[in-house]
Formats: sequence, C-alpha cells, structure tokens
Amino acid sequence: MKTPAIMIQGTGSHVGKSVLVAGLCRALLQRGMKPAPFKPQNMSNNAAVAADGGEIGRAQALQARAAGRPASVHMNPVLLKPESETGAQVIVQGQRFATMRAAEYTRRKGELLPRVLESFAAIGEQADIVIVEGAGSPAEMNLRAGDIANMGFAEAADVPVVLVGDIDRGGVIASLVGMHAVLPAAERARIRGFIVNKMRGDPALFADGVRFIEDRTGWDCLGVVPWITAAGRLPAEDILGLFHGSPDSVPDRPDSITVAVPLFPRIANFDDLDPLRLEPNVRVVPVRPGEAIPGNAALLILPGSKSTIADLAFLRQQGWDIDIAAHVRRGGRVLGLCGGYQMLGRLIRDPDGAEGPAAEIAGLGLLDVETTLTAEKATIGVRGVDLESGAAVRGYEIHLGRTTGSDCARPVLDLGGRMDGARSRDGLIEGAYVHGLFASDDFRRAYLSRLGVASTVLAEEAVETALDDVAAALEQHLSIDRLLAIAGFQIHQSSSDTTATSTKSPTLATP
Repeated sequence: MKTPAIMIQGTGSHVGKSVLVAGLCRALLQRGMKPAPFKPQNMSNNAAVAADGGEIGRAQALQARAAGRPASVHMNPVLLKPESETGAQVIVQGQRFATMRAAEYTRRKGELLPRVLESFAAIGEQADIVIVEGAGSPAEMNLRAGDIANMGFAEAADVPVVLVGDIDRGGVIASLVGMHAVLPAAERARIRGFIVNKMRGDPALFADGVRFIEDRTGWDCLGVVPWITAAGRLPAEDILGLFHGSPDSVPDRPDSITVAVPLFPRIANFDDLDPLRLEPNVRVVPVRPGEAIPGNAALLILPGSKSTIADLAFLRQQGWDIDIAAHVRRGGRVLGLCGGYQMLGRLIRDPDGAEGPAAEIAGLGLLDVETTLTAEKATIGVRGVDLESGAAVRGYEIHLGRTTGSDCARPVLDLGGRMDGARSRDGLIEGAYVHGLFASDDFRRAYLSRLGVASTVLAEEAVETALDDVAAALEQHLSIDRLLAIAGFQIHQSSSDTTATSTKSPTLATP
C-alpha cells in the first residue's frame, strides 16, 4: 500500500520550506507518528554524512533529526554542490555521480527520476507519512523540462502539493496568485492549499489578503504562520540564512570576543559556525567581499570550501591574506576547517583536476603542511578527542585530498587512533578536516576557554528545544489535521473535539 505523502513547495527560494518540513516532522513525531523527510533534489554546499554513508543536504539531516530517525542518503537522492558559476558536482544517492555544467544537467536531470523514485519508495517503507520538500519554485518555466525537484516529481509520484508564500519579503499575494496563473491546469489542481509564512504582527490584519488569494486561486488557506524566532536557533540551510544585515548589526558586548569568518564564494559546511552563534559571549562576524577582516578578532576561522583553490585565489584578491598576516602578528588565533585547513599550508596541488583544470597554488604558509587533492572523497562520521583538552568530539569528514607535513606531528584530534589536523609550534594556528566540532559541547567549552570566555550554551539541547518550539508554533497556527487529510489520512476525532488542529495523537487509517 502506498505510504501517504504531502509535498511542500514554495513560491520561491528562502520562503521557509525547510523549517516547515522540520517542524512538521517534529510535530507528527510528538503525535506518535513515524514521519520521514524527503527532498528529491537539493542544491547546497552545506552537506552532511548520512548514517548509511554518503552525502545529503544538511537541511535533510536536520529534518531527519526532527523526525527522530537516522539520516539516510535516500532522504535527498540528488544533491548538487556548486563548484563554479556554471557547474556543480552531482551527488546521487550519497555518492559522487558526475561533475556537470548547468546546461548539461538541465538536459540530463530527467535521467535521474528513476533513482529519485527508488529513494522515495525506500523512505516510504520506513514511515507512515513522508513530508516532501520542493526546491525553489515550480513556476521557473526555463527549468521545467525533465523536472525532478517540484511538479515533475509530484506528478511522477502522485503526491499532493501545498504551496508556501513568504509574507515577510513582500508580494505574497502576487506570488501565490501569480503561481496559479502560470501553472498548467493539471498542476494547479494538484495544489490542495497554501500557507502564508513568516507573518509579523497580528494575523487578523491579513484576513482580507487570505480571502483574496482564496477567491483568485480556489485554494484553501491552511494557516498563517508567524515569524518563528526559534527557527533562528536552527542550523541554516545556506549562507543567506546564516547572517542578516551588515557586520555592524551583529551585537557587540564588552565581555564578548569577536570571531571573524571570511565568506568565500563556494563556502561549504558553514553550519560549523552555528553553535558559536548561539553563545552570548561570542560575536561571529561575517567578512563579506570588499570588507576587511576586523582587527579586534580573537579568532579567525577559515571555513570549508567546495573549491579550495578557487576560493584561496579569491581570498587573495580581497586582500584577506594581508589581513590574516596582520592578525597572526597581533597574536590572534586561526582555525582552518577542511578546505580552510588546506589553505593554511604551504602548497595545494590538484594534479588530476579534481576541482577543475589541473593546478598548483601556494597556500598561506601558516602551517608547515602540503595538500594533494585526489578524486577520491572521504565521507565518514567520526568520534574522538581533542588532544589539547581531552574533550570528546563528534563530527564528520567530507573532503578531497591528503595533507602531510611536519606540523602534522602536532595533530589536533585523535579519531580512535587516527590522528587528524596540524598545529603550529606556538599553538595559535590550527587546522583539521573534521566538521561539526563546535557542536560538541565539551570541545566548544574547552576551546572558548582558551580565548578567555565561558561557554554558556548546550548546543544539542538548544537545537532540540528549537525544533520543539517550531513544532508548537505549527500546531497552533497551521491546520496539521487538514494537511494529514490531504496526504491521505483519515482522522477520527471525538465529537467533543471540534478544533481544526488537534494536539492529540490522531487515530489514523489509510483510505
């Protein structure tokens, strides 16, 4: 029997689909159900290592956590990791499939539909409902041929759709009504309702707007969801969600330290920074192109990169190498993670063209190490200890290449007997391949103590609490029972329960 499913599509990117799916997964889990997330195609350099091996989008890993289940490569069968303005590495069911330019992928993406449907079926076998997330907007007519991300998938899998619009960015009425205008009739009929997301202020003030949309589209409004502050405590899906405004908008306190992070064009796995952003004594400052690295930074983090050589060249174009040298002369600490670790060395070689044309580039020379990139990719979850403090760490590796050199004799981590990373003689410059270090509370506490500040946050607990808070907001403002009915459930409530949305565990029956 087919597993009930519903697909959350959006009028555009960044309308809050990922958070809504995570919140729904947590809300249904709390109702005693077995939900599972699914995203046919994602585009992000923010990847996670799934429990069954291989890569998926970081947002799907968070959604799996919200659903109370291990992350699986089948939750995000196609992951596009941009390597340039026109090309991306294509990950299929967790493994590197090919590197394609955008035009080639547009021609060939339809070939991946059988793999996508195979993964969808695999996820459905383990769940009693699948919450599917679309990508971008289904109205991008230039991307419609061979679509596997939105309506192409929904029609192939016969999944009903709910459309989400973002009122905070403005134009939500035009976005939803315009979507109805441009979609073919069969696809309009597949959309069973809409959600207005990120409402600030009194939802009653938008009642006329809801009626206007309903009259023009024939779709029912399933809820006006407020701006959920707790969503800001969740790992961001992409860099646009990580920082808002200018560096001056990041709160500064006299008892806090500044952590500066240059934003590379192909920055990857930037959720490494999320636990630091939660710390009230830490001011994480994004350094955007054209800006200087702040001179008062106690710590400079060079984050991961999907294209290390290209991003290192970009770093120099911005003059950030000069700022980094000045930071080091002032006695500031530098931590390189994955690609950032590779940049700290003397040399990076790419003899086989793993990142593009074969190349060799001088590194920043802050660690006595060299890196040779290879086509073979490491994707593995790891556990170990921080060698300086003895604190336990847990994280994951996703990288190309091998790093060697004399500073590797002073490793940063012991991963069950396998040493990782390198440290300078004075201990101020460090690099490691492991992502997710700061999510380990003991490690983060020990590391921040070296910088003279106390950690006051339990990061894992903060994420769990945020997921619960998002779920509670959706239970209050979204008609989850109607969503379940659209997905194919019949909900039996007592005669005394007349509310549209119930926080009780429903009795479920597939039709």
